[in-house]
This record gives sequence, C-alpha cells and structure tokens, in this order.
Amino acid sequence: MKDLTLTQSFAMIALNAQNSKYLTTVKKIALRCMAASVILETLLDSNSGTSWTAVDLRKAALPDSAAYSRSILEPLNKKINSARALSLKRYLKAAYSLSGRRLKKLEMSVADSLREQDLLQEIPNLLGCDLYFDSSGVPYMEYRSNIPEYEAITETIKAEVLDNGPVTDEAICMLWLLRESGSFSDFFSLNDLETAAARMNELYLHSPLAKALYPVRIHHSAELAAKQFLHWKKSVFKKPFAAGINFIYPVFERSQSVFIDTEAWFSNADKRLEDVETRLRKYGHEFTVLHAGSVPIIKIDNLVYKAVPQAIYGRVPIHGVRLIPRIPF
Repeated sequence: MKDLTLTQSFAMIALNAQNSKYLTTVKKIALRCMAASVILETLLDSNSGTSWTAVDLRKAALPDSAAYSRSILEPLNKKINSARALSLKRYLKAAYSLSGRRLKKLEMSVADSLREQDLLQEIPNLLGCDLYFDSSGVPYMEYRSNIPEYEAITETIKAEVLDNGPVTDEAICMLWLLRESGSFSDFFSLNDLETAAARMNELYLHSPLAKALYPVRIHHSAELAAKQFLHWKKSVFKKPFAAGINFIYPVFERSQSVFIDTEAWFSNADKRLEDVETRLRKYGHEFTVLHAGSVPIIKIDNLVYKAVPQAIYGRVPIHGVRLIPRIPF
C-alpha cells in the first residue's frame, strides 16, 4: 500500500467508476466531498487537532502545498475572508459549496497526482459493453482506480472500523467522507453496516475529532437519496445512531445494469461467461469469477455484479447476460 494523503485515498474510492469526462450528479457529490477532504487533510497535517472547534486555514495554502490543496484553500480563504478562526463546520460547508469550475480543477489536480503513481486510469465505461452501446460506437469513458491499491485502502479501513483496536484520525475522517458521499455500500456489507454505525457512535462519544466532525452534514439530501432506496435504510438499522449513519443512502449511479449478448444458449453457462469475459476484456476491463453457478457472481474492475441469464424478445430472440450491481451482504 502506497503512502497516500487522505484526499488521494478518498479519491481512489470516490472517483472509481465515475464518468471521467462529464460532471454527473454522483461525481459532483464525490468532488464536493473531495474538497472537504482537503480541509481535513490540511488540519491533520498541521497538527492543529488540539482544538477542532476553532479552525484557521488562512496560512495553510503555502507555496509547497500540493496543487490540489492550493486549488481549494486559496479560493476558500478568499471566499470566507475572515480575520478570525471559524468553526470546522463553516469551512467544510464552504468547501462543499465551491463552484463547478473549482471542483473540476480539483478533479484534474487529484487525478494527475494519482496518474503520476499509476494509480488511476481512464477506460471505456462498463455501459459501453452493453448490446446497444457496443453497436453504436459512442465512446463513454470512466476512471478506474488501481485494483490492488483500491483493495488495500478499503480493507485497511474496514479492519480498523470492524475490529476493536484503535482508530486513526485518518480513518475517522474517511468514515465521515464515506457517510457524506453515500459510499458506505462500496465498503461495508449489509451485515457489517450496523457494526460500522455502532463504531462511529463510539468514536463520536470518545474522540474529540469525531465529536466535532460527525455532527456536520454538508450533503444535499436530494442528491443522495432516492425514494426507491428508502426500504434499504429501514431494513438495515434497528435504532438511531448519534453519528448519523442511519440517515445515509447508498449511491448506485456509478454501476449500471448492462446487457451483454452472447453466442451461447442458456444451458451453456461456461460458454456464456466466456462470451461476457471476451466483451469485457475487449474494452479493457478486469474480470474475475467470484462464484460460479447458474447465476455467477463476478468482479469487474473494483465492483461486483450478478451475471443473470436473460433473453430480449423481438423478431429474433437475443440471448445474453444481464450484469446487475450487487449490494454486498
């Protein structure tokens, strides 16, 4: 695992499978939270954690700061234009509300810093493998985080949160960023979500950083929530948590339902998977079978899907496989 900053580590998760060319709703959420991560990273690096309630970043944007830090701190200090220390909430909300032009500059700076380390690349979007997109020839690109590094980041955070050992300040910040970006479903299975929520609640009660950070809400509920996922929240949590995780919904826009037409009939499961793998690798995707069977579970790049046999009926039936994003259980 490489020595990445908080912003770079979060970006590996937040940008993964995002449209690399256009500012979608979900990518806008990711970039706003990345802007907030710059604030938290700066505070952690400046060792100013003795007081998380009064924050002064007016001198933080030094010439030797990372380009992505300067892209946020310089306009933020001009926007706030205060002669005194302010609350952490004020800074985080100000970072979250920066203009789309500023967010795009942040995206380019962070993406460049990851590309320099071969940790981020652009590949054709998974949707390009769909029967109709494949035949149209319309390019649609997305980010893919380096798979081993992505797994190392996620597993490290899960280990800290789900075990009973100490939790670093970086992990406390990462949990908040995941909560605000609606990315908990990228990390925790449904079986682990309540444990993670209880852990955040414990941190809120005993960590000065979590005490100051976890009550802060910067996301826009309309961006994060959709009516069809209300049942998801209700089925997971039995009681409220002070850390606020029970109000957060998963974001699914990054993973689409994709239909891949195949040569094989439904009875030939192995040949179906071969056809799917051929199409995916044609577009530069990594492919791993996690569980074989009549409805295989496969990992494509950093996300997991069910491969459901399906036929589309018209004048001529088209047999294939429907890739459905899978919520981890």
